[in-house]
Amino acid sequence: MSKRVILDFLKWGALIGFVVLFLFPFFWILSSSLKGRGEFFTRPPVWFPAHLDWSNYPDSLRRGALKGLTDSFIIAFSSMMMSLLLGAPAAYAIARFQVGRENLAFWILSIRMFPAIATILPLFVIFRFVGLVDSYAGLVLCYTVFNLPFAIWILKGFIEDLPREIEEAAKVDGARPFQIFRLIVIPLAAPGLVVVALFTFIFAWNDFAYAVIFSGSKVTPLPVVIAQFAGGHEILWGQISAAAILAIAPALLIAIFLQKYLTRGLTMGAVK
Repeated sequence: MSKRVILDFLKWGALIGFVVLFLFPFFWILSSSLKGRGEFFTRPPVWFPAHLDWSNYPDSLRRGALKGLTDSFIIAFSSMMMSLLLGAPAAYAIARFQVGRENLAFWILSIRMFPAIATILPLFVIFRFVGLVDSYAGLVLCYTVFNLPFAIWILKGFIEDLPREIEEAAKVDGARPFQIFRLIVIPLAAPGLVVVALFTFIFAWNDFAYAVIFSGSKVTPLPVVIAQFAGGHEILWGQISAAAILAIAPALLIAIFLQKYLTRGLTMGAVK
């Protein structure tokens, strides 16, 4: 065998190995969500259930996963929209009008670098005082605060890559700054908006730390519901696995449908 054939074999073998390694947790969760009660504690483990038990899915929904899905979607979608509505104009102002120059941009990014766990205690004290604990508004505000710097930084890179000549031509035709932003910049920066929308949605959808601290009986995001399936006397592995699949599905479907824009967006201004 030639050296090139051996290198190709090793390369493809390594790639296949990494794919199997990263997909194995998803396979195990999916398999566990379809197992019967007696198949969780066998040795050796059951890789493929003998009979597909679909009852774990409706059972998890009855035990709170349906409300968790609804609450998580409301919170994640609201945070995503707030991040886009506030982040796009801020990124345009920094990129085109040099508002604050680079110092402001790095200061905004530093907020995202701040460990979120360090803010939980002061935020809880503030939210408890103003009545935002166990409310949609409180969680949306938390996620927006940490998603907004990411949105501004990514969109700033996209807008800086857009040719200024298009905007200058619009100014010559009499367009105002807001019209240029709304009719020209936003459509051209659509891939960046898709990237920001997807990642801010996933950040809010998957978070557990803020969800478990600021939620309660009125608002219960899905990660909190999944944690509640592990009780002191029994761990409902089937329901946990089914709810985990339900938690993975929305973000996965969104990524598949927006794949064209997502691929383009990750290879443009977001590389900065």
